[in-house]
Amino acid sequence: MKLKFKPKPPKKLKKTTLKRFLLKRMIYYVLPNVFFNFIIAYASFKELGYTHFFSGEQNLARLTLPMAIFLPVVLTIDIIKRVTDAAGQGAIEFTVDEQLNIKKLMTKLSILHGLVTGSLVLSLLFLGQFNLSKDYKLDGAAMAVVVGVLAGVLSVVFVYLPVWRLRRWMCRRIENMIIDTNR
Repeated sequence: MKLKFKPKPPKKLKKTTLKRFLLKRMIYYVLPNVFFNFIIAYASFKELGYTHFFSGEQNLARLTLPMAIFLPVVLTIDIIKRVTDAAGQGAIEFTVDEQLNIKKLMTKLSILHGLVTGSLVLSLLFLGQFNLSKDYKLDGAAMAVVVGVLAGVLSVVFVYLPVWRLRRWMCRRIENMIIDTNR
């Protein structure tokens, strides 16, 4: 006897505008990302009292590089999926072209966003490493704030950037109006 489970239908979304939808999603992403990345960094850096860019047990690159690579990947995939689901349900005023291969777009954009952001953060860390002296020690609390702010900035950017790229395949929904000419 085989058990077959029906997938749950997607949760019905309330009608809204794309701007409000993205603003709400951005708040849902920014607050936890800033809070948890700050707390994790603060707890990690507080053990030693100070940190370095690349050397040592608790260095800045150890926390920021994975976040800079994986946060854009996850946010890009999630926001494209949520916007296309909302457009499919008619919850926002746009529709997505049916000929668009959404999985291919999500994969391409998420990999591109992860690589570009990771290489940008890595280059900024190298720039900071080479501009400061070898024995310069970074304050752990200040670096935890920097990690939290970076998480917040990445959350904001990668809510709007994938949708900006998706807008190429979106068009406004046209409401059909029935006009009674028998009056």
